[in-house]
Amino acid sequence: MELTKLEIVTEKAVIFDKEVKSVTLPGSEGEFGVLAGHASLVSLLKAGVIEIEKENGEKEGVAIDWGYVKVDEDKVSILANGAVALSKGGDIANSLKEVEDLFKSIEDPDAPLAATKAKIEHLTRG
Repeated sequence: MELTKLEIVTEKAVIFDKEVKSVTLPGSEGEFGVLAGHASLVSLLKAGVIEIEKENGEKEGVAIDWGYVKVDEDKVSILANGAVALSKGGDIANSLKEVEDLFKSIEDPDAPLAATKAKIEHLTRG
């Protein structure tokens, strides 16, 4: 299986920097997936969860408030305003609190919060 490099960066830190099978992004026009060899594009990202499928099939997530993505055939680069890494088996309550704090700067933070809560619970269980 072909892999693609995924980088998620904020002004404060590198949140993720590894090879992955796929990534699903919260695009401004709706969610979209990226695999190795994807056509090049640049897109605005809205608040939500970036879903990452790692090489071993394990899933991971990163919640963002907003950002931009640049996709090339072999690399996905995301510049996010703010991000919270979500770990499997992690503390769901703590993750939700961090995401709520992250979303406070958005005009209507409740809009993406419900969908994000469901994804956080799915990604951090088990």
